[in-house]
Amino acid sequence: MPATATEILASYGVEEDTDFYREFTDPRDRAALTVPLRITHAWKTNDADEFAGVFTENGSLLMQDEQLTSREQIRAYMQAGFDGPLAGAHVKGWPLQVTFLAEDTAMVITQGGIILDGETETAPERQIRATWIVVERDGEWSLLSHQSSPIRG
Repeated sequence: MPATATEILASYGVEEDTDFYREFTDPRDRAALTVPLRITHAWKTNDADEFAGVFTENGSLLMQDEQLTSREQIRAYMQAGFDGPLAGAHVKGWPLQVTFLAEDTAMVITQGGIILDGETETAPERQIRATWIVVERDGEWSLLSHQSSPIRG
């Protein structure tokens, strides 16, 4: 029997936010959605190693104008951000769509954005929609590809 979302998140020390799932109540949807929840946790703790660890070894992250194509590139980029302009920042978002492309691959679309240190909500210029390709290998959900695009501008 596959691990539940609660079990997956607990194995990473991530507290489950059941409100995040919204209408996506199917256990398989929730399991796929543990990937954005783990990324949210990494942002909350400003932990670049945890952030990069959510990705597959050859994971891809398109962040603004930067196309990053390995865990190490992703880790270095996020570390520079968390040490600089993103210090204390976190993200908030919610799923809009979960579509399984195969038994072990899902496309997730979310909406949300970055909340900078001292702010209480996402500024309009930092609101985004994101596409996540998440994969399951041996019961482990990981992020293969992530791209975000501004909603405005």
